[in-house]
Amino acid sequence: MDDALERPRPQPATTTLDPAEEESSGGEDGGLDWTKLPKVGTVRPVIPKRGEKDFEPAPGGGSGLQVHVLDRARAAMFDALKADRAISSKSASYGIWCPHISRVHVTVARGIHFSVMGHSAARPTSIDDGSMKLQKRLELLPEEALYLIERGALFCWKDIQADLTGLDDVEGAPMSVQQAFAEIIGKEDLTLEKYQVFAYLRRLGYVVTRTNPPSPSYPVPSPRIGGDGASLSFYRRLSSIFSLFTTSVLRFWRGSVHWWRPLRISRWIHHDKSYSNVLKSLRVIPTGHSVAPHSSRATPVVPSSPYKIFYNMYKPSTNFRKTTPPQPDFQIVVINARTAFVPSLYELTELFNVLPETPPPLPRKRGTPPVVQSSPAAVASPVSTSTFRQILLWLLPSSTPQPISSQPRPHPFAALKAGKKNIVIAAVDSGNISFFRFSQGAFEEWPTL
Repeated sequence: MDDALERPRPQPATTTLDPAEEESSGGEDGGLDWTKLPKVGTVRPVIPKRGEKDFEPAPGGGSGLQVHVLDRARAAMFDALKADRAISSKSASYGIWCPHISRVHVTVARGIHFSVMGHSAARPTSIDDGSMKLQKRLELLPEEALYLIERGALFCWKDIQADLTGLDDVEGAPMSVQQAFAEIIGKEDLTLEKYQVFAYLRRLGYVVTRTNPPSPSYPVPSPRIGGDGASLSFYRRLSSIFSLFTTSVLRFWRGSVHWWRPLRISRWIHHDKSYSNVLKSLRVIPTGHSVAPHSSRATPVVPSSPYKIFYNMYKPSTNFRKTTPPQPDFQIVVINARTAFVPSLYELTELFNVLPETPPPLPRKRGTPPVVQSSPAAVASPVSTSTFRQILLWLLPSSTPQPISSQPRPHPFAALKAGKKNIVIAAVDSGNISFFRFSQGAFEEWPTL
């Protein structure tokens, strides 16, 4: 019988599967069976598990039964997507969208979203006697407000600057998701690609904030304090010379100094005469990121370059406080993959110039070292040692090697892979988001010879 002439039956043929086989097939790749969704209007619909594919695509098209099954599943999917979202009134927040300042004034804040979203801002507010007074209130950025509206956690009304005399008792409807997208996208440098990246990271649990504050009241991380101060350079050099002198005297007294080190003598006269500086001076090609890349143009990076840091991102495990945010774990650049090109060396150099250096990663702990139980006599021996014996041991040390410091040194290959500076570029291609990490390595600081 030809498959094209086969008519659909009221009940599709069912096959009995083994429970173990049926359980294993649930994790395979396949489409969702939307026909198993409960009807619209139930309390809590449950999305069904993935199932097996019933047929392979045929060159001449599927049979009548296959077309009927596909049409029924497609209709069930559209019916499920048309269902209205329901939210409890106890967890809903309320706000007013103010187009003139591109902010949402939150009048009623409920839920856990506001622990990492929103900031306090002082705005002039009219009081009963007609005068204006600065009053702090909770405000949301455009991407934060649009994210909550799309989730159904915020009911937002638009502030209309019009004469509404006689209409005070009329309550308008809140903005729909479509109206919110039309009103908010394009405000405060917010594009559709930047919002998609923000919403994607927030759904994963990351905390996302703006790098450049859009207003003076927006909290930003405190700047990193550099350890090299100009006023302390003289004192540090003086203390380093004194410590070097005392170390040399102690080494000579203990007999652990080598006399044939010509650079040891000259470094007292010339401060840059050390083995590392001499080896660096022997390099023919200049290395390091302190040397700017050569360019024939005066400004190799155009001002309209899309590679600008826009978001700070924090891991979910970070102890984040929105009033005093810490230094971000990552900084993100958002671009449109259809219009932007691959970043050039000059654009990456400009991004790395504004980033702080990160310490190298510590080596992994392969296992917990065994705890050695010391005897009571060994523990009590340092206490019974006299002061004269301690001085004698210091003047006449034994030939036993000194214990090595327990601080682990970073692995050079792990440090080169991590880099000194990191930047994440989010490329959005028609809604598909791809993340690329660029790091600035320091090969000259890790000699392999």
